[in-house]
Amino acid sequence: MSFPLESLEEALGHVFQNRSLLVRALTHSSSANEKQLSELPLDNERLEFLGDSVLGWLVSEWLFHRFPDFTEGQLSLLKNHLVSATHLLGAAHRLQLGQYLELGRGEETAGGRNKQRLLVNAFEAVLAAVYLDAGPQPVRAILTRYNMPEEDELLRLAGAGPPQDFRAELERLARDRNLGKPQYTLLGEAGPGHARIFTMEVRLGRDLAVSAEGSSKKTAAHHAAREVCRLIKER
Repeated sequence: MSFPLESLEEALGHVFQNRSLLVRALTHSSSANEKQLSELPLDNERLEFLGDSVLGWLVSEWLFHRFPDFTEGQLSLLKNHLVSATHLLGAAHRLQLGQYLELGRGEETAGGRNKQRLLVNAFEAVLAAVYLDAGPQPVRAILTRYNMPEEDELLRLAGAGPPQDFRAELERLARDRNLGKPQYTLLGEAGPGHARIFTMEVRLGRDLAVSAEGSSKKTAAHHAAREVCRLIKER
C-alpha cells in the first residue's frame, strides 16, 4: 500500500486489534485476483455487504434521535441522501481512502483510486471492519465526523424550513424565568484538522449544565442550548 495504515487509523480514530480486517477492507478484487493462489487475500466485497447494512442502521438511528419531530417521510428522505453514493464519496475523500487502496495493475492504470464505486465500496467495507473489530460505537463516531452534514443542511433537505436558533431561545427562557445568563465554555476538541469535533458546555445557574458535540463550536453550542431548553421546559 502506498501509505501506512497507521495514518488511516489516526484519521478514523480507531486502532485495530485485528489489523487484517482493515487490510481486507482496502483490498479490491483486482488485487486479490492477480496474486498467487497461496497468497490470495480476501477482497473487500463481503465487508462492503455488511458495511452497507451497518451504515443504514446507524444512519437511521442517528436521524431518529436527532429529529424527534420529523415524519417517516422526512427521515427516509434524509437517510436516502446520507447513504447515497454521491454523499458517501465525500466521506471517502475526506478520509483520503484512495491512497490506501490495494489495487491490481489494470485497475491502478485505469485510475481506480479515484473511481466513485471503488471508494464508496471501500468506505462501507472500512465501516464493517471497524464494527467487527470493536462494535458500533466507533462506527458512530466515524459517521458523525465524516458523513453527517451540518443540521442546517439536513433541515433544508427535509423541507423543515430554517433551523431554530436555540441559543436565542435559551436567552429568552433564562430571562423570562430569572435564571441568569447562559455561559458557554469550550471543553475540548478532537480529531484531525479537516474533521474536528468540538465539545461545548452551556451552564445556567449553579445546577444546570449540559455539554454537546458538533463539527464547529457554534454547532456544538447550538446542540447544548437545545438540550437545556428542553430541560427547562420539562420543569
